[in-house]
Amino acid sequence: MLENVPDKIPHRSLRPFSLMLPVPGFRPRGPVRCAIWPGFEAFLCVAALWVAMLSGCSHLRSGPAGESVYVTAKQTYLRDRVAAVSNRTATVENGQRLQVLEHGRRFYRVQTEKGEQGWIDEKAVATQEVFDEFKALAQTHKNDPAVASAVVRDEVNLHLRPGRATETFYRLTEGDKVQLIERATLPKPVPAGAAPVKTADALGVETVPAIAMEDWWLARDARGRAGWLLSHYVDVDAPDSLTRYAEGQRFVGAYVLTTVHDDGAEQDNKDIPIYLTVLSPYTAGLPYDFDQVRVFTWNLKMHRYETAFREKNVEGYLPVSIKMSADPYGRSATAQTPLPAFSYKVLADDARPVVPDPATGMVTPGRTIEKTYRLEGNLVRRIAAQGSKDEPEAHPVIEVKKAGKGKKK
Repeated sequence: MLENVPDKIPHRSLRPFSLMLPVPGFRPRGPVRCAIWPGFEAFLCVAALWVAMLSGCSHLRSGPAGESVYVTAKQTYLRDRVAAVSNRTATVENGQRLQVLEHGRRFYRVQTEKGEQGWIDEKAVATQEVFDEFKALAQTHKNDPAVASAVVRDEVNLHLRPGRATETFYRLTEGDKVQLIERATLPKPVPAGAAPVKTADALGVETVPAIAMEDWWLARDARGRAGWLLSHYVDVDAPDSLTRYAEGQRFVGAYVLTTVHDDGAEQDNKDIPIYLTVLSPYTAGLPYDFDQVRVFTWNLKMHRYETAFREKNVEGYLPVSIKMSADPYGRSATAQTPLPAFSYKVLADDARPVVPDPATGMVTPGRTIEKTYRLEGNLVRRIAAQGSKDEPEAHPVIEVKKAGKGKKK
């Protein structure tokens, strides 16, 4: 190290100097000791300081004044430094606002409303822009009528738009109740590099399987927050005494038409609800919301639910309308007494095939036919305008009419 030291400098002027350079990747076992002449020691100290600043702190910058981020994780911690070993400085929860003090590489140094400070991973927070978009989404659909009520079956994130890769913010927990507003259906993401598996029929003709789809629901929780979630994370809010009659289908909606009092019922609540339900197959990507309508009334003698009305093989669309209605034809002594009635829409036979929008996933039917029914005791009676005729309806499964008795098939 003394190759460039002039010979005229006396050896006694050289003195040992402990040099600790904060150079990345350099880990000496102890101080580096070398001989150095007077005046150059200060230069090395300044150089070492600049190396430390450039190598260790160049990726840090102060956050803009007033910048905020919001916690997207269910619960996480602020830490005193970005390192493998660190100390927790605060606990933060989903939706909590944090003030940004400093930007790091993939981390923010933030401060809570209580004044607690620490570092947090950028993957655990949403920006102000994302927060504002979620707020606008909730405001847009604040007064939209719900098509069904449901219960969250597991912890799930609410998305800004349908799709797994879209921004998330709010997080719902198991058991939370939500209102379903509208449905969208999109292709299920395929892993990168995966190719569809071709199959061959009996004649050896290769076919490519249909694209797998998944359904999304725009949901609104009890706090008014809105977002999109996958349909298999929610179950329609219906009692177990009904769901056992599903017969391999799923409940898309369950609506109370009225109640009847039964002192002999096993339930603690003796006012038993009468339900209108709509059901569909366990298949995502359908161009309709339901294919079956069913009314469950209560048998006061047997103390159980029974099917009072069923219509199958329809292409039905939400929402379902529930109201009180009098009999317009006056066919009974209580004709003018308002009784529960319901309406739903089915696709007309002459409508074009419904195809979900490939970009948004929204299902928009063509011409539909509205069908109205009235509940009279345990009977369900069709109500139609005078002079109207039944119109042909579209059916998911083509119906084959059976030949009458004595007629050739």
